[in-house]
Amino acid sequence: MITRTTLGSPGLTVSAMGLGCMGMSESYGAADWDGGLATIDRALELGITFLDTADAYGTGHNEVLVGRAIHGRRDQVQLATKFGIDRSAGDRARRIRGARDYVLRACDASLLRLGVEVIDLYYAHRPPQDVEIEETVGAMAELVEAGKVRHLGLSEVDGELLRRAHAVHPIAAVQSEYSLWTRDVEAVTPVMAELGVGLVPYSPLGRGFLTGTLDRSTLGEKDFRRTNPRFAGEAGEANEKIAQTVREVADRLGATPAQVALAWVYAQAERLGVAVATIPGTRSPARLEQNAAALELTLDAEALAALDPLSDQVMGERYTPAHTAEVARG
Repeated sequence: MITRTTLGSPGLTVSAMGLGCMGMSESYGAADWDGGLATIDRALELGITFLDTADAYGTGHNEVLVGRAIHGRRDQVQLATKFGIDRSAGDRARRIRGARDYVLRACDASLLRLGVEVIDLYYAHRPPQDVEIEETVGAMAELVEAGKVRHLGLSEVDGELLRRAHAVHPIAAVQSEYSLWTRDVEAVTPVMAELGVGLVPYSPLGRGFLTGTLDRSTLGEKDFRRTNPRFAGEAGEANEKIAQTVREVADRLGATPAQVALAWVYAQAERLGVAVATIPGTRSPARLEQNAAALELTLDAEALAALDPLSDQVMGERYTPAHTAEVARG
């Protein structure tokens, strides 16, 4: 059975490892409907019941896929989705929206695509550009009052915005990129610990780089990593040393690099003082099974000493400047 953890107070109890579903619809190659359904099926069999999607993923495709996958077994799942990245005018004209009426409409649209009556954890995908955070969270609180949403979350916020949001309505979780090579959210975790907010790390495997299985030369035209600063050119070559260190630790422990990278994230929970539920993405049931085994892996002092400094060695930003300007995907 998969370990469970509670995000927030009053809290949402979820599987300590969830499943990020974005890659089933976009960003890492062509959409994979059948592979996505098979992976979600296997996740639920294993007890990985915390599923993460968003209305922006595949411009609605991903919510439809997840909704189909959980049809007839809604009570087995802790369902998280997000709103706020408006791609209706095309990717180069994306906006981050949070006005009250937009939030209410976005939720109704997500409920329809998902085929459910209530969302367990509803996130603002990024801090809104059009209104103050108080209006956005106020609208989200209305959704809780209406019984359409159970718990609220934010993604990629700083400590000040988190405090302001939490003053309007309790925030159960913050979703941010967090891994051996991306530790920015540690600037926010003291506030999270103070407020009792859980951490949901996305891309805990460094978008696949830390697994040691990625051949950068084979990335396709539809894979955004192809031009990502950490994957391309000299920075990509330099970062191979990081992946090699993870592999060396894994070989010594008799584990896979992915398991080591995930175990490192879980090992930070006590130090940070926050509950942690990762959402590694995959379209492979076999890799899902390998990932789940990370919950049983304990890293010794030697492993932590090798892994902890890796974030200081990373070359390249998380996104290209153009991608950041267009709103970085979660």
